[in-house]
Amino acid sequence: MDPLGDIYRTHTCGALRRDHVGQEVVLLGWVHRVRDMGAVIFLDIRDRYGVTQVVTEAEPLLTQAKKLKTEMVVAVLGTVAHRSEETANTKLDTGDVEVRIGQLKVLNDARRPPFSIADESFVAEDTRLRYRYLDLRRQRMQKNLQLRHRLTMAIRRYFDDHDFLEVETPILTKSTPEGARDYLVPSRVHAGEFFALPQSPQIFKQILMIGGLDRYFQIVRCFRDEDLRADRQPEFTQVDVEISFASQALVFSLIEPLIVEIFRVAGLAITTPFRQMPYREALARYGSDKPDLRCGMDIQDLGAIFAETPFGPVRDALAAGGVLRGLVVPGGATISRAEVDKIVAEAIEMGAGGLLWARQTDKGLATSAKAMGEQTLTRALEVSGAGADGLLLMTAGPEAAVSRLLGQLRLSLARRFDLLDQARFEFLWVVDFPLLDWDEQARRYVAMHHPFTAPVDADLARLTEAPAEITAKAYDLVLNGSEIGGGSIRIHDPEVQRQLFRLLGISDEEARLRFGFFIDALEYGTPPHGGIALGLDRIAALLAGEPSIRDVIAFPKTAAAVDLMAGAPSTVDARQLKELHLKPLA
Repeated sequence: MDPLGDIYRTHTCGALRRDHVGQEVVLLGWVHRVRDMGAVIFLDIRDRYGVTQVVTEAEPLLTQAKKLKTEMVVAVLGTVAHRSEETANTKLDTGDVEVRIGQLKVLNDARRPPFSIADESFVAEDTRLRYRYLDLRRQRMQKNLQLRHRLTMAIRRYFDDHDFLEVETPILTKSTPEGARDYLVPSRVHAGEFFALPQSPQIFKQILMIGGLDRYFQIVRCFRDEDLRADRQPEFTQVDVEISFASQALVFSLIEPLIVEIFRVAGLAITTPFRQMPYREALARYGSDKPDLRCGMDIQDLGAIFAETPFGPVRDALAAGGVLRGLVVPGGATISRAEVDKIVAEAIEMGAGGLLWARQTDKGLATSAKAMGEQTLTRALEVSGAGADGLLLMTAGPEAAVSRLLGQLRLSLARRFDLLDQARFEFLWVVDFPLLDWDEQARRYVAMHHPFTAPVDADLARLTEAPAEITAKAYDLVLNGSEIGGGSIRIHDPEVQRQLFRLLGISDEEARLRFGFFIDALEYGTPPHGGIALGLDRIAALLAGEPSIRDVIAFPKTAAAVDLMAGAPSTVDARQLKELHLKPLA
């Protein structure tokens, strides 16, 4: 290997153009490709910025270059030359030029990689994560992380322009579990006591409002010990925001232009204001509180049309207080009967007691439920908007179960029939959430969002008498079926906060133990305030066109919460455990 010495890079591997022809340059990077033509060798040299072709045909450089392998680290000193029209590479920004090598230094050798860096061929994710330092060299990951960087810089500029202060909140804090499990950190100097890694900076950002900072934001790491999916990680990044004297309308008016700016940075134009939809309407129309609006196919209540039906299963479901709801598959009138049977089977696998269907054909009405009556079914096709080319799917049962099932089926069919336009971005504010949700297993109420969310003013007097009917000042921002942000107006009255803790089964004594410092803070003149947290990982993944947030995070964990590259989590030696007052497992 050769020393770098006092050599300095004059240009990156993505910088050279025709204007540089004749200049002496120094390129530093990795050998991307080697093309040995016998009497001449072409090398592609790569760095973060791009790829440049370099060439030599003179000894002793030719012999030296023939020994190079991909991923070696090299220094190339040479002269920029123009490439002929026939040899120019239009796929490269530097494709009009090449560098004639004058001096070549090998700065480091490289083992043969377990997968190709030069192309984007499929590599199993476990292999990519095991060799993440190699995966990071590939164009896909470099492009994604550069996009993420541009997004974070745009976010910081936006908030700075709107008088927000970026304030760091503690990473080692008090465990106040409510929902997901905390990651705990044992204290060495306080035997038997633990810190927790924050699930969010929620309490601290509210205290910043009590402290008079008025407008806060932070691009912050958060930690949750929960089961993982493609859009979840044990450690993740959120854009955390809190505003004093905030209303829901004020939060929306600040966040929507931020989203416009984020998308502008990614080269995309979106329009505001975003649609708003109450939580209960979202469930009724789409079977989800984070609906994907790109495909239409609204769920419709058809119970009134079949109120007098003689068909037993539907009649009995309606008589028991249930509903009959359906959705229309556009163009479904022409799909094969075998495909319709697959849809019915899929619905049953999802938990449906059955799935009824009807459509118009050249031979008249076709249906799986003739007992419901041709005239009534024809009316249902008209009311639902199925027309001559749609397939109407219906099921009956309890309202929540029917909506949930049709919501799942709706998305599955939208994907199957390619009804989701990947170039379309449909934003939605879901508002008017219930304040509380009933946990049947725990036999108690739990917070739909978190226990610091304020009820709407009109429901304050009903906190104790009708908790299940209380509406929260909470809102989620949804994009194409993914929740990318969630927030609320907070409780700023200490007595209301105590009442809510009691509704959640948290006694005054337990509340004092877990949240005493926060309740005390509320007593010292707390302004009305509210905010939101946006999922930076999810936003970056959507903008990069990636199905998993792991592909926009430099060092993610697997679905089993394992770091394959570093080998974490791992055991530690007995001495460390002893210092932390912990005993090793038997």
